[in-house]
Amino acid sequence: MLGAMLSPELSEKHGIKSIPVRTGDTVKVLRGDHKGKEGKVANVNLTKMTITVDGVSVTKSDGTEVPRPVQPSNVMITKLEIKDEKRLGD
Repeated sequence: MLGAMLSPELSEKHGIKSIPVRTGDTVKVLRGDHKGKEGKVANVNLTKMTITVDGVSVTKSDGTEVPRPVQPSNVMITKLEIKDEKRLGD
């Protein structure tokens, strides 16, 4: 449901084009105001179908910074968190 494309290096290595995003993956934002920023996935929200990425935030009018939710289709996974051996199905 919350799939994102893999970087060309990971895609070639694992033989797949996309995989669901999990907390701990390193992603690069491809679209929007934060295009080009890279960071770790801090949170995956299944109800709103969004993820939050470290370093992607907006400043509120009172000066506080809050994380900006990002659609997983707008990011590319550059480094996988492989704690679960079943994740890639190898």
